[in-house]
Amino acid sequence: MSAYDVLLFDTYFCDLIVTGLPELPRLGADLFGTGMGIEAGGTFNTVRALHRLGVRVGWTCDFGNDLFSQFVLSEVEKEGVDRSLLRIHDRPVRVFSLAFSYVNDRGFISYMDRLEPVDRTRYVYEYRPKAVLLNALETDPSGMALAKAVREVGGTLFVDSQSTDKTLDTPGAVELLRATDVLMINTSEALALTGESDRDAAGKRLAELTPLVVLKSGGDGAYAYTADRVIHSPALKVEVVDTTGAGDCFNAGFIAAHLRGESLEMCLRLANICGGLSTTAHGTVTTPTLEEALQYIQPV
Repeated sequence: MSAYDVLLFDTYFCDLIVTGLPELPRLGADLFGTGMGIEAGGTFNTVRALHRLGVRVGWTCDFGNDLFSQFVLSEVEKEGVDRSLLRIHDRPVRVFSLAFSYVNDRGFISYMDRLEPVDRTRYVYEYRPKAVLLNALETDPSGMALAKAVREVGGTLFVDSQSTDKTLDTPGAVELLRATDVLMINTSEALALTGESDRDAAGKRLAELTPLVVLKSGGDGAYAYTADRVIHSPALKVEVVDTTGAGDCFNAGFIAAHLRGESLEMCLRLANICGGLSTTAHGTVTTPTLEEALQYIQPV
């Protein structure tokens, strides 16, 4: 049996989150928010959420001797997340974001020290995970190599497109989407990627390429598109404090339910619960355990 249910390869972020801004940041304006927090973020959002849901997570990530690395490592230790695949360097590995968060969306200003690329396929072949989450639409050969490795070990490839300027005309985009088992994308990303003008058209277009498309739509909940089905699951009603990392926690909920063999409807419900609860405080510290999440699911 594999040591890990899910492998993740992407970087941590240390997030300085400002909420309650009166308007979007712009040149020449000095803005004051009404709340702030410093949180461990980036891929750690998904790692923590999966771990709390009882999923065995392997995370390959670089950390250094800098303040940002040490802060996030302390959160990793606090959560009890497996550290076996982390790479600790005796130099700074600074990965930082200033996040400005609103009820329905968020934005980032970021900095990242240069990191050497890692052969991710080696980890896939060695640990043979049930699933891999790729947090970018990687249209270069390394993305396809990872997809090939996941397929060869019998795993499921989840891809979160993240914010990107790529379109279906970008070389390699269609090929990667065809190699993806589950595409996780939000409405604005889906519209930009496909060039369609409405959500359903974008979801259906992407479902022609990827067997399952999970479309995150904020306060409107989430949609799942397959070749012959469209399913909607409403958002969890909560008092929103900060949306930073909500999509990451949504992904974790969906993946955890999928690994448990749950129905597509249940996968969406658990994903919405995890994403929704994560917005009730700064960062993702309120992402739930499986027991906590199941309390929000009413019998059908």
